[in-house]
Amino acid sequence: MLEAFLASFGLVFLAELGDKSMVLAIAFAARYRPWPVLGGIAIAAFTMLGLSTLLGAALGAALPERAVAIAGGLIFLGFGIWTLVDDDDDDDDDDDEDAGLRSTSVLLGVTLAFLIAEFGDKTMLATLTLAGTQPPVPTWIGASLGMTAASGIAIAVATLVGRQLNERVLRLVAAGAFLLFGVLLLLGGIRA
Repeated sequence: MLEAFLASFGLVFLAELGDKSMVLAIAFAARYRPWPVLGGIAIAAFTMLGLSTLLGAALGAALPERAVAIAGGLIFLGFGIWTLVDDDDDDDDDDDEDAGLRSTSVLLGVTLAFLIAEFGDKTMLATLTLAGTQPPVPTWIGASLGMTAASGIAIAVATLVGRQLNERVLRLVAAGAFLLFGVLLLLGGIRA
C-alpha cells in the first residue's frame, strides 16, 4: 500500500510541476490569501482524483469533451473579467464576518476552477491508470496529495513574489492568466 501511495504521489507531483494548474495556483495566490487557495485546490484534487479512481474511464467517456471545454473556457473568461473589475481596496480587512465570507467565496471559486481545469488532464488519466493496477485508496490519497503539494509550491512562490509587486500588477497578471486559459479552453472545445 505504501508503494501505491508513493508511486501516485511522485507521478502526480512531477506531472504537475510546470503544468497549467501551477500557473492557475499562482494566479489565484497572487490575488487572494494562500490558505483558501490551497484549500480549494486540495478539495478539487481529492474530489476529481477520487472520482477518477472510483469511476475510471467510464466517467470520461460519458461526458462530451467539447461541451466541458467550452463551458470551462467561459467560466475562466468570467474569472478573468471578475478579477479585472473586482476592487477590494474599499474592503475592511478587520471585519471578521466579511473576511470569512471572502475566504469562503475564494475557496469555492478555486475549487470550481481546478475541477474544470484538471478534468480530463494528464493527472486524472495517470490516476485512472494507476488505480487499475494498484490499491485504489492509497493511489487516490497519494495522487491528491501530490497535486496539492505541487500547487503549494506555486502558492508559496506567488506569495513571496507578490509581496514585491503592487496589487494592480498582480490583478492584471491574474486576470491575464484566467483570460488566457479561458481562450485556450474555448479554442480546444471549438476544435474538438
